[in-house]
Amino acid sequence: KDITLETKLYDALRLEQLQLYYQPKIDIQTGKMVGMEALLRWIDSELGFIPPDRFIPFAEETGLIIPIGEWVLERACLDVKSWNDLFDLDLRVAVNLSPIQLALPNIIETIENTLRNTNVNPSFVEIEITEMSMVDFNESLVDKLAQIRAMGIAISIDDFGTGYSSLGMISHLPLDALKLDMTFVRNAFSGNGDTRMIELIIDIAEYLGVPTIAEGVETREQMEALRVMGCDYVQ
Repeated sequence: KDITLETKLYDALRLEQLQLYYQPKIDIQTGKMVGMEALLRWIDSELGFIPPDRFIPFAEETGLIIPIGEWVLERACLDVKSWNDLFDLDLRVAVNLSPIQLALPNIIETIENTLRNTNVNPSFVEIEITEMSMVDFNESLVDKLAQIRAMGIAISIDDFGTGYSSLGMISHLPLDALKLDMTFVRNAFSGNGDTRMIELIIDIAEYLGVPTIAEGVETREQMEALRVMGCDYVQ
């Protein structure tokens, strides 16, 4: 079964059957769209929709995440450049970088080449890393992120509050935003109404001097409640 999935995933990449969907990022004060996150989706002709939490860990395990990640970054750069040029916008697209990609010795060169090949303005691009990337926290990681940021690309931590980072770690990183994991949003607006984690993460972001982005926001009421708490953006 896994061999079938590996073959199919390889073919999906080769035949350009993978797709990017874009989730809008909204400024909570103005209600305007300021950017989006690129979400990778795979719909196979036989297996149907294969959820990312199934195929992305598999892609990481097999090493396919490296060519897939390069394709995602290039496609997202081309798309955001196209929309910004066509409609005279200033949107920024966020792309998730796998810990495996981040560990590659040539990752900086890959990103530089992508910027050059797509001719995108680096300020239109944001790289997201998960807290999982910080399991092997070291000077090399800080240096790589600093080099990416020096290109003009923004850096954010995705799914913040669910992983391994400490305040000591993240205070050393060149960051532009913290992204609240959607489970906190879901919990805050479910039966138990526990907003303490959201408030704590907003406080951490304020301490670091960066904005917070809440993921998984689906209603105007949720957006208003997050605005009152001091959150800056919603997805």
